[in-house]
Amino acid sequence: MHFVPHTAPDRNYPHNQNYHLKPGDGYLESLSLPSRHGSICSNIFQAVNHDDIDMDEFGSSNDAFSRLLTHGAQSRADSYCFAHNEDLPEDHDCRRELCTRVTINVSGMKFETQLRTLNRLPHTLLGDPEKRAKYWDKKRQEYFFDRHRLSFPAILYYYQSGGRLKRPLDVPWDIFRNELYFYELGNTTIANFERTEGVKQKEEMIMKPSNKIQLWIWEVMEVPQSSYFAKIVAVLSVVFILVSVVTFCIETLPQFKGRDCVNQTIDIGNNKTEIRKVPNYWEPLFLTESCCIAWFVTETIVRFCVSYSKTAFLKSLSNWIDIIAICPYFVFLFITLATNACIQGDQASGLSVLRVLRVVRILKLSKHSQGLQILGMTLKCSMKELSMFLLFLGIATVIFAGAVYYAEMAEENGQFTSIPDAFWWAIVSMTTVGYGDYVPQGVVGKCLGVVCLVSGVLAIALPVPVIVANFNHFYTQYTGRGYGSL
Repeated sequence: MHFVPHTAPDRNYPHNQNYHLKPGDGYLESLSLPSRHGSICSNIFQAVNHDDIDMDEFGSSNDAFSRLLTHGAQSRADSYCFAHNEDLPEDHDCRRELCTRVTINVSGMKFETQLRTLNRLPHTLLGDPEKRAKYWDKKRQEYFFDRHRLSFPAILYYYQSGGRLKRPLDVPWDIFRNELYFYELGNTTIANFERTEGVKQKEEMIMKPSNKIQLWIWEVMEVPQSSYFAKIVAVLSVVFILVSVVTFCIETLPQFKGRDCVNQTIDIGNNKTEIRKVPNYWEPLFLTESCCIAWFVTETIVRFCVSYSKTAFLKSLSNWIDIIAICPYFVFLFITLATNACIQGDQASGLSVLRVLRVVRILKLSKHSQGLQILGMTLKCSMKELSMFLLFLGIATVIFAGAVYYAEMAEENGQFTSIPDAFWWAIVSMTTVGYGDYVPQGVVGKCLGVVCLVSGVLAIALPVPVIVANFNHFYTQYTGRGYGSL
């Protein structure tokens, strides 16, 4: 298959070029002057080759043409251009304009472009005449590359557009990256491509301390694979996280409620005593929680002290998760020590939010689980699709809630008292949960319920393929780049 630019190349508007099949005979004659000019100049070498001058010894078409001019072919080349197009200006110089068309053969698929298009990036393989001369085929008068041909249209467009790079959808990211390395598009371009594809930039994200002792402690705390002792520390960290979460769940059981407080007789003077509930600091669950908190605090402080950049440490979301998971314990401990009384009643209900924050500790497992890391990166990369789904769900919820409310208003046994009351029914119906606590009674309401269910299935199905593709993308990265098993 033979590809050529659809429109006339223009160095000022490279984004107007597109790939199409090569037109048939006679098509170029119907085009405007720039396209005819490119076709005419591409035949100059055929004209001068009749003078027994071997072009292949010069390495590339651009160099060959330039040196042909120095061998006395200047007049013949210019006369050949003007003989085929009288509209060309008299001062036209093909050598200066670099309008010569070259053919690039990539594993049997041929592409045509101009030398000035390739010369826009002189530090790359195709833009450097000396580098690309190694791939010149003198018999076929073309450059031949035994490379992945489906990747080359995007690479050629990178030259034509002046730096816009987009991976073809049917080309795996790792294969396309190998082609970028081969054509020497530069480390900055490749790094930007990897960042766009969501590839983990370990060199950029991880900065190691220079001090040897500090480096050893940092590897023990941050890199479990660095040593046997680091693996032990990682296992201990996971154990403390699990124990803390289990303790958080067990203390809510009915048989354990109230065990954090004990009755104590206090002398209030005048030979009078009063029984008060005071904290039980020797309660087993409290001691277990205190041991876990001691580990978490020590771990966080050590990691902060040995970190390369204290500012970067404080900007990390995972580190703030660790801090937030620790704070509730110290808040409750400070209140109980200050008042010497158990937190009960309204005070306990007001601080219940802090108790819930303790469950955030389970997110600390993401540091030691690559599966959770893949899930987090997938959700982060799919925020656009998830936002779109929430938008669809919100709009449809308002529409169907309002419709079913007015449809059921005349029903004697209608269960919807207001539109906000119908929001719950619309949400659980569209998400296919269907608790059945609110159901339409009339025929019109039931028909609206069917439409609501079908709309919910479609709204969920639309973003799912993109999210699954993102998950497969990150899963392939972790399993294929040596990050270990899940």
